[in-house]
Amino acid sequence: MDQRQRAARLLERLEAELNGLGLWQSECPAPHQLQSSEPFAVDKLDFHQWLQFIMLPRMWDMIDGEHPLPQNIAVSPMAAHVYRHELENHEGLITILREFDVLLSGADPLAEDV
Repeated sequence: MDQRQRAARLLERLEAELNGLGLWQSECPAPHQLQSSEPFAVDKLDFHQWLQFIMLPRMWDMIDGEHPLPQNIAVSPMAAHVYRHELENHEGLITILREFDVLLSGADPLAEDV
């Protein structure tokens, strides 16, 4: 399985995990909320909304259009920060994002510095 196929499987797992956590939304935020210059659109969206409405569509577009995938990505540290008070409930989500980071970047952004 190549990197693109593995990325697609992780995106599918991410969608299922968001749904399982009750974080998947059927209604899209207003268009102005999807336009932010802040990392993770923190000024306009909750983290799970950013995942669903910005990251996932962009990654699917890259995979479906056979465009190069990002080579420097670190989403799992933000997830660990956002859910730091509920880690046990969001461990699966953080794990999937960590696997995604490692797949694309070749490094684990949550690994302890030695």
